[in-house]
Amino acid sequence: MQFKNPEILYFLILLIIPILVHLFQLQKFVKVPFTNVAFLQTLQQQSRKSSRLKKWLILCTRMLFFTALIFAFSKPYFSPQNRAKEPQYFIYLDTSLSTDTRGEKGNLLKIAAQEIIENTAPNNNYSLLTNTDFYKDLNKKELKKILLSIENSTLKLDLKTVFLKIKQENKNKTKALHRNILISDFQTTYNNKFTNVTTAFTAVQLAASQKNNISIDSIFIRNKNSQNFTVHALIKNQGPKKENVPIALFNIKKLRSKQTFSIEKNTTKEIQFKVNNTGDFLGKLKLAFSDTFLFDNSYFFAVNTKKINVLAIGNTTTFLSKIYTEETFRFEQKTLPEVNYNTLDKQQLIILNELKIIPKILAKKLAVFSQNGGSIVMIPAQKLSVNSYNTFLRSLNVGEIGRHQKDTLKITAINYAHPLFKNVFSKRITNFQYPIVRSYAPISGDVSKIVSFENNTAFISQLGNKKMYYISAALNIKNSNFINAPLIVPIFYNLGAMSAQYPALAYRAGQENTIEITTETNKDEILTLANTENSFIPGQRASQNKVLITTKEQPKKAGFYSVFKKDIKIQDLAYNVPREESLLNFLDLNKLSKAENITILPSIKEVFKKIVKNNEVHWLWKWFLLLAIVSLFLEILILKFYTP
Repeated sequence: MQFKNPEILYFLILLIIPILVHLFQLQKFVKVPFTNVAFLQTLQQQSRKSSRLKKWLILCTRMLFFTALIFAFSKPYFSPQNRAKEPQYFIYLDTSLSTDTRGEKGNLLKIAAQEIIENTAPNNNYSLLTNTDFYKDLNKKELKKILLSIENSTLKLDLKTVFLKIKQENKNKTKALHRNILISDFQTTYNNKFTNVTTAFTAVQLAASQKNNISIDSIFIRNKNSQNFTVHALIKNQGPKKENVPIALFNIKKLRSKQTFSIEKNTTKEIQFKVNNTGDFLGKLKLAFSDTFLFDNSYFFAVNTKKINVLAIGNTTTFLSKIYTEETFRFEQKTLPEVNYNTLDKQQLIILNELKIIPKILAKKLAVFSQNGGSIVMIPAQKLSVNSYNTFLRSLNVGEIGRHQKDTLKITAINYAHPLFKNVFSKRITNFQYPIVRSYAPISGDVSKIVSFENNTAFISQLGNKKMYYISAALNIKNSNFINAPLIVPIFYNLGAMSAQYPALAYRAGQENTIEITTETNKDEILTLANTENSFIPGQRASQNKVLITTKEQPKKAGFYSVFKKDIKIQDLAYNVPREESLLNFLDLNKLSKAENITILPSIKEVFKKIVKNNEVHWLWKWFLLLAIVSLFLEILILKFYTP
């Protein structure tokens, strides 16, 4: 038994007052002379016994009256829970995209929100956590307003974060009786997330009515030239074999191509579209198929046609112009006297091709160029000035060139893990014809080997963590046959491609993305991202001729967004929702049902029904009040009808 007003029970001490009155306020008998003394003595003894019994009965009824009255005012009750603490309800509602699908009653998220509204009690206090926001100390009216406007989000909230938030709230409200409710589809395998959880909670799993899905997983571009390029789309099927699935390719809203395909059970298939290269292409792939998730039936991508600026300073050569073709690059070759130093900062890649010395003015410009993120490739001359080169390298704190050596060496080792060779080799090559050099100038210090000689010294290396590369031998035909080796094309092509961080084909909404935008901005100018529905200012950091923008929580929806400087459009970007949301892997909650602190219930209605049952109170004050009335009635009966 528990009491709402336990302090009232202190008044039980006052019950000692009627006891003291009964003991010390005794009735005095008056003696009257009478002739028959023997008879009188017997009557007196009987009267005293009856009077004493009546007094004890009256005392008991009065004690019972006051005791029952005090208990009634203390409001006693029976309840499974401690009513001394106010209940505090913490609700986590999963708003990830995987809950944007149809269940037995309708859209999973909308139905869950509606059932919470219908089953919550009006007088309780609630906290609501979603994937994007946290609301605390809500009454039912405030909770209802939020739930009616709730939307799916591209953000995925880790369950570890949910439990940390619950723990923090429980710690802040130590005098509250906490009820923690997790409502989610529990996508992917979360078993390890529950192993060390000590917080008690109730879980409800939202389940989709369909268990098969087809999605566009990713796309990439191949065979791009001045006439056309090929779009490769990876289609992922989860579930049974599907036939005659329509897929269409749009340039913004204009249909460019369409086809149908079949895909086997639980497989991935590549679909190709050949597209005419007419400039910038804002592509949208769309599957016309009804399945578990609809958000993954579209994929947005942006093909930008900006060319990469490459400048070669030094000896004129033909192999560079064959690699840096006009379809992708804007390539120039200049001798040292022809260089316009004012245009160096507009380049993405500068190649020092067999310069004997690096003039001080050029070294100073190159140092600034490197510090601003530009790429530099150094190919030393056979008769180089080592001091001139090292003076330049020391200004950047990267490496030191040794004395020029005449020794015929084979180029034998490739660092396949280096980003320069990403997607270049399908397998490791061990039996290729080794190119040779007849002389070289080795480098030491903080360098990472990309390609090595047979004596394990570096032939091509990256200097420090900068975008600086050193080739230790002159590549003219008299000194080396490396320009005739197949390896030279992917190396120099990727050196050019990696020098410009142009926007990718697509980015993920709701995740952190750092994007380099080539543009010049004044001190007070900012870049904005916008489409027809939304606009926002991303985080940004300006440097010479470029701005690094960072997007994270925005944008929230997939689609095309344009980068604006004032009213001038600079670049188009494409965003897609995370493809992990398409997975049909869900946790089996039955595996958690044996845990003492975890309660698994089939529906939201059952959760609140059980909570109401656990919070049900059986009040006893009415019975004690009735007992007080009965005791008072008994006293009246004793006083009126009981005569000694």
